[in-house]
Amino acid sequence: MIIETFIQILISSLVATSVMTLFSYIISESFRELYKEPVLLSYCLTALAISLSAKTKNVLGWIIHYAIGFLFVFGYYLLWENEIISETWIAAFILGAISGIIGILSWVIIFKISDYNPKIDFKGYYLQLFFVHVIFGLSAFAVYTLF
Repeated sequence: MIIETFIQILISSLVATSVMTLFSYIISESFRELYKEPVLLSYCLTALAISLSAKTKNVLGWIIHYAIGFLFVFGYYLLWENEIISETWIAAFILGAISGIIGILSWVIIFKISDYNPKIDFKGYYLQLFFVHVIFGLSAFAVYTLF
C-alpha cells in the first residue's frame, strides 16, 4: 500500500470515528445514558483488573476506539479495491449496517470477557450503536471519495 492510500484510509477513519463518536455522545446526553464507547472501553479495562492508572485506561479506551475505526475503514478499502462491493452511497450504508452488527456482537463479547455489566439500557445502546455505525460507514465513504 502506498503512503497516499494509507493517509486516505487514516483520515477517512479519523473523521468517520469522530463523527460516529460525536453522535454517540449526543445520544448519550439526550437519553441520559452511558453510550460513550471510549468511556465504556476504559471501564471494561478497569473490570479486567489491568494495572494501569485511570488516566491511562481512559487514553487507551480512545486509542482502541480509533484503532478499531481504522480497521473498519481498512476493511472497506479492501472490499472497494478488490471490487467486492462498489463505491456507492448504498454500499457505504450497507457497510455501515454490517459494521453496526459487528459492533453489537463485539460489545456483547467485550462485556462478557471483562465481566463488566454497566447499568445502561442495553437495547437502547445496541440500537444507537447500529445507527452510529451506519453514520460511520457513510462518513468514511464521503471522506474516502474526496481523495
